[in-house]
Amino acid sequence: MPRSQIPLVIEDASAFARNLRQDWPREPLGQAEMLARIAKAAGYRNHQHLKAETPEEQPLDKDAQKRITDALRVFSNDAIMVRWPQKTSVQRLCLMWFWSRIPGRIDLTENQVNDILRAGERFGDHVLLRRSLIDQKLVKRSIDGSVYRRIEQRPRPEERQFLRNLSERCLLRV
Repeated sequence: MPRSQIPLVIEDASAFARNLRQDWPREPLGQAEMLARIAKAAGYRNHQHLKAETPEEQPLDKDAQKRITDALRVFSNDAIMVRWPQKTSVQRLCLMWFWSRIPGRIDLTENQVNDILRAGERFGDHVLLRRSLIDQKLVKRSIDGSVYRRIEQRPRPEERQFLRNLSERCLLRV
């Protein structure tokens, strides 16, 4: 039987951990019981409720698949961006990789953001990446430019697939 992936977004990890700890038994759990307890701690009645509430992703069209392929080409095998893509739609996909590397709900300085961007690119223009993240509304900054913060959002299906593909590429290299 093929396994289906069920995304689980946890808005408050502290509350999730507290709920999970309250219902945690001393004896080892089976797979089904473990899934049920995780789903319950996340606010669902049980694992089946979580599955029912999770919308199935529609297959991506050929244009989206081509954009993903084009975006993957600008990254090396170790997920380092080696050039800036020309197409805006491909640029957005590439920026999602950097967005996913910026910690959420934390204020960062410009130097901290620059360090994250420099670590993920080899074409020598982290400033372009930083500016593009702001233009694409993936990161916001204070008026004086001293504080940066990732804008929380659920990536679109095309972006999620791109992030999965690039993450898998990294995992295969380890």
